[in-house]
Amino acid sequence: NLLSKYNWIIKENQKVILSPDSDGLLCGLLMSNFYNWDIVGYYDGKILILKDGLKAKDCIFLDMEIFRKDIRSLGHHMIMFNKDKLVNNWGDFADCIQPNNIRGYDSKNYFNLKYPFGSIHLLLGIIGSKKEIKIETSAICPLLYTDGTFKNLFNFPENCLSWLNYLGADNKKSPLNTIFYNEHYTISSLMLALRDFFTKLKILNGGKKGADKLKISNTRGIPVNLVKKNNLYEFDLNTKDTGEKFLNLLSELTGWEYKGNKWLWDSFSLYKFEKGMIKPSNARYNVLMGKNPLSLAMTSGLAIEYTLETPNKLP
Repeated sequence: NLLSKYNWIIKENQKVILSPDSDGLLCGLLMSNFYNWDIVGYYDGKILILKDGLKAKDCIFLDMEIFRKDIRSLGHHMIMFNKDKLVNNWGDFADCIQPNNIRGYDSKNYFNLKYPFGSIHLLLGIIGSKKEIKIETSAICPLLYTDGTFKNLFNFPENCLSWLNYLGADNKKSPLNTIFYNEHYTISSLMLALRDFFTKLKILNGGKKGADKLKISNTRGIPVNLVKKNNLYEFDLNTKDTGEKFLNLLSELTGWEYKGNKWLWDSFSLYKFEKGMIKPSNARYNVLMGKNPLSLAMTSGLAIEYTLETPNKLP
């Protein structure tokens, strides 16, 4: 049913905009390998950098939900506040693959049941039903690391098992089966393997944290790690070098080739947006949705983060 409604998720040769963290980058590696997708931009909720000349409707956003009826996206955050009181423009999420929405989980009534994994796991569950995707043992750690998945397994085991069942991970043909039902690691050996992976990440970035993401803005929404040339933007050399080292590490561990010609590092147009936060309530949520946010996420039961199209509009 999902593939019938959102058949674009398994189409070849699409253009994709990623969240610039490990989850988004893993999604990019996966889709560039199995469906020949091109990575043409990044969006972090404050800034969008997109290949000059492209429009958002020509692309697919991965690892974020875009609140526009003509924009295709896939994300895993909680975005529905009260399913019994949906806002009039809720249909603007019609072309968004969203696991919490699909299962009818909202923040007001079911926040404790929200999706506990990353977008990469959702993608693996979806396309793994169409293509054989072998998960190497070496891939287990980075796939458990992203979005703190390994923490959720131990903090919320009942909810995680419910979602694994929903995603079909108990099917031995699913790539998720190897990740979550493998017998390779004991608890102690998994901790050691994760420690080794953390060490590799620090080495990539000179002993500091941050190698697992491409930082494109600071907390105030000011662009960082980008150089302006001829009115277009590109990643500075250090950020590109660290980013490619991280992608090559992920490639080595997963077996998903980092194809440099599929990843854009320069010739970006840059668009700035306004990011804000409110406390959840029916009234405040309805006011927010009336402002037509570009995206939003409830990362905790205490806050709704959102992005408005100001000062720039989505191209």
